[in-house]
Amino acid sequence: MEVKCYIRSFPYSREYRLKKKSCNIAVMASGTGTNFVAIAEACHRGDIAARVVCLISDRPQAPALQRARSLGIATHLIELPSKPGLPSDAEQELVMFCRSREVDLIALAGFMRILKGPLLTEFEGRIMNIHPSLLPSFKGLRGIGQALDYGVKVTGCSVHFVDRSVDGGAIITQAAVPIAEDDTEDTLAEKIHKEEHRIYVQAIGLFAQGRLRREGRRTRILSASDDR
Repeated sequence: MEVKCYIRSFPYSREYRLKKKSCNIAVMASGTGTNFVAIAEACHRGDIAARVVCLISDRPQAPALQRARSLGIATHLIELPSKPGLPSDAEQELVMFCRSREVDLIALAGFMRILKGPLLTEFEGRIMNIHPSLLPSFKGLRGIGQALDYGVKVTGCSVHFVDRSVDGGAIITQAAVPIAEDDTEDTLAEKIHKEEHRIYVQAIGLFAQGRLRREGRRTRILSASDDR
């Protein structure tokens, strides 16, 4: 079986082809890792033609690391200073590590550092992120808190490709979540996380099937019957 992944974006066009039975995923997480677990379990069940080959974290105490070990998934810790940002040499280290694991797609799942260098170049069009708002609204930190502070009635979550902006890459899929009058950040986060787990797996599955086509700011989802 040959799985083809096409990434096309303006102003250039290119084809990315995976000559293997599944798409190798590296998940990067700084926190609890619930999205990581949702992705790993979906792969294990065979819901998507992919497998998680490693969990990368920048925090030694991140619960995501222990979750990965309990699932028998390799982990990689990058030692970094406490200040924000990801130094270029650290990104280059991750490029080499991901190459060694034959990674096809990087999924950011609560990774709290902004990518700016070698990873974006090496994996252009092959890095996704999940954000707890209906982008382009409420970018950056505290997306859920921002929605509550602003008083919107509906928020949600978005899966998008990662570029050199902050939460500004082409959107792949979204899910809306109504805000109840008595919602707090915690109760709203619980509702949003359920949708995150669903749509992140969906987006990765579409990538693994070769059904995502970037056209400028838009990501077109091809039907299974489209001639690719």
